[in-house]
Amino acid sequence: MNGEKVVKPMKAGKNILRATVTAAKSTTVLTVALVGMQLAAAQSASAAVVNRIDVRGNSRVEASTIRSFTQIQPGTNVSEADQDAILQRLFATGLFSDVRVSQSGGALIIQVDENQIVNQVLFQGNSKIKDEQLNAAIQTRPRGAYSRAQVDQDVEMIREAYQRIGRSDAVVSVQAQEIGEGRVNVIYNIQEGDRTKIASISFVGNNFFGDTRLKQVISLRETGLLSFFQRNDVYDEDKLRVDEEALRRFYYNRGFADFRIVSAVAELDETENSYYITITVDEGERYAFGDISIDSTIAGVDSGALYSELETSPGEVYSAEDVEDSLVNLTNRLAGEGYAFAQVTPRGDRDFTNRTISVNYVIDQGPRAYVERLEIRGNTKTRDYVIRREFDVSEGDAFNQVLVQRAKQRLEDLGYFESVKVSTAPGSEPDRVIVIVDVAEKATGELSIGGGYTTGGESSGPVAEVGVTERNFLGRGQFIKVSAGFGTDTRNYNLSFTEPYFLGQRLAVGFDLYRTESTAGDYDTLRNGGDVRIAAPITENLTAQLAYNYKEEEFGDNNGITLRDPITNEPLELANGDRLRSLCSDPNPAAYRTLTGQDVVDKNGNVVTAPNYTDSAIINNAICESPYSTSSISYSLTYNSLDNSNDPREGFFVQAGQEYAGLGGDAEFLKSTVKASAYTLLNEEFDVIGSVSASAGHVTSLGGGDLRVFDNFFKGKDLVRGFEYKGIGPRQNGVSIGGTQYAGAQAEATFPLPGISRDLGFRGAVFADAGSLWGSEYAGVQGVEGDDSAIRAAAGVGLIWASPFGPLRVNYAHPFMKEDFDKTQEFSFGFSSRF
Repeated sequence: MNGEKVVKPMKAGKNILRATVTAAKSTTVLTVALVGMQLAAAQSASAAVVNRIDVRGNSRVEASTIRSFTQIQPGTNVSEADQDAILQRLFATGLFSDVRVSQSGGALIIQVDENQIVNQVLFQGNSKIKDEQLNAAIQTRPRGAYSRAQVDQDVEMIREAYQRIGRSDAVVSVQAQEIGEGRVNVIYNIQEGDRTKIASISFVGNNFFGDTRLKQVISLRETGLLSFFQRNDVYDEDKLRVDEEALRRFYYNRGFADFRIVSAVAELDETENSYYITITVDEGERYAFGDISIDSTIAGVDSGALYSELETSPGEVYSAEDVEDSLVNLTNRLAGEGYAFAQVTPRGDRDFTNRTISVNYVIDQGPRAYVERLEIRGNTKTRDYVIRREFDVSEGDAFNQVLVQRAKQRLEDLGYFESVKVSTAPGSEPDRVIVIVDVAEKATGELSIGGGYTTGGESSGPVAEVGVTERNFLGRGQFIKVSAGFGTDTRNYNLSFTEPYFLGQRLAVGFDLYRTESTAGDYDTLRNGGDVRIAAPITENLTAQLAYNYKEEEFGDNNGITLRDPITNEPLELANGDRLRSLCSDPNPAAYRTLTGQDVVDKNGNVVTAPNYTDSAIINNAICESPYSTSSISYSLTYNSLDNSNDPREGFFVQAGQEYAGLGGDAEFLKSTVKASAYTLLNEEFDVIGSVSASAGHVTSLGGGDLRVFDNFFKGKDLVRGFEYKGIGPRQNGVSIGGTQYAGAQAEATFPLPGISRDLGFRGAVFADAGSLWGSEYAGVQGVEGDDSAIRAAAGVGLIWASPFGPLRVNYAHPFMKEDFDKTQEFSFGFSSRF
């Protein structure tokens, strides 16, 4: 066509418009305008007026309810777009399996097929996961609409729940049982199957660290003899991702800045129902720190004064953690000096030839952004404020990414969550940021039942302990523990409670109550006491604690014997309490106190020889003066930089404190103690851990009186292994009377046992100890010896087992420096503790 172009057909509803546009400019404008008018007319024609709404097919849902979802009023135009919106709204209710919308004249016709109503949700075949836990995992609910699509999703959620407990081959099917009147029972049939195991975890590409060392870094474990108790051999993809991050941090903190994980694959052998996990890594080169510098572009910031905040030093092995700690220290220092928006950026410069990384901390003025709100998600038990208080920033504060990441680390360290993810989103204004915290909670309660056998001294024989611990009590972040211990001759009961954020501040306030009973050794002991304490962090690693302590102690020896009148055979009333103290009737403190003028009768009525309390008049006199009460205040400073408090490999632990007794009670003394321990990896590849410890103490009487003998230090295997409890120090006639001063040192190396799976939790140890206990107010008294600082020393080997019942340890120690009156014990077996 000459001078003309055709506009292709345009669809509006069901009407088709066609227009011809001439080549002339004015004619073209006019013709397009006509096309627009025709299009509008066609759209108007497709939107028919509705005078009524007819609802068909409904039996349970009221027609008025369905009409309300249409949001259409009679007398209004309804277009095809409106009909589509009606369909979407009705389907979104979940009440209908099918909905059809059409128009006939002035009527809008809505045809529905109603979903059935769920009467009950039932589970069959489940024993490993309770009904309540499965109900929490699914979405289908009684009295809700039955949806096959939703039920199918629930089946997958149940399967995932079983995968998380190590039963990947669980089979889940569903049955909809119709019971009439449009109602159904939804029944999930479950075949739980066997536990899926982890047959092996292997590493490829690791040269510097062996498989054994890397397996200790990750949380997943190969199935072993103790997996039944520990349940750490359950494969979970999320756990594998967490372990990947743990490996990265491990390598980055040990100089391998180029480390990367090539792949992490878990293959399921369905015939064995076991996973084979292979992690392929590229370690790269190992770097040390090169030059360290600080540059600032902010006027007024003195870079030279900030070097004391750095944790990185030239020549040391490169550590990403040290760089992060330096960032936090610098950021806090600058914020404290008024530079709230200062931004610290570490810039690394690799020297590939010398394998060093120089770090330049650049301080710039960051963008002015504020925290609009802190949004917390995923916490079903933990209160919001427990999470919020770990952040050094809150709503309205200057946004600082470094402080946000430090809060993330603190949340992970709490031990309340399986995972913690912190992200940001734009706020309502360009300078506003929303901080989003997603957490996945984990069980924080623990029922512990332990047992063992201790040898030597006053606690020999089998022992057992049962305890209940909750580290996040009522979701408030509080710690509570109740425990009881039982031995052949001992009983102990303990209750501890700690509020870690008293009055919203980082002040840990708590109390302890205890009762201990012992009928072992030279005399019986009964102690009841408790304390109220408050601890405050000074820095990330340094903590101060103040406490008030009170205890009552009663000493004696009844040996199952009752004192009776020789004529009436009635129990004699004792003036000094309900424990046998008849030996105190002799007023001569220098003599051994024996029963005079009376008989002692055993439980069968037989007259027996009157026993002595002990062979020490000093101890006997102290027994006669009991019960005692001690009211004291104490303080301590603790520095803890250990990488893991339960199983340290690197870092320092130093604790020093004093106790002043004399705030009422019977005791007046000042007691000072100090202990320091250092840990280091002697060999990374074979996980050989070296440690050295030193400790010392001194107690002196106050108020001009003599020091009570039971306020002395009593030492033995806790200072130098190879000796009994109370095995060293001053004695009278072979009975320990304690000392006023002690000092000791220990050196030890522990290592995995070759040829034994690490999952069994066994480690070997070699050690050497030296120390002394001395100082007595009874020097020169008949029978007293050992009042000097003669050194005792021993060396030996040990076997440590991280058992499901607690850490157990067997030691063989041979004393090669000792005194004739010392009491040795070369073999010992019992619970292990580090501090």
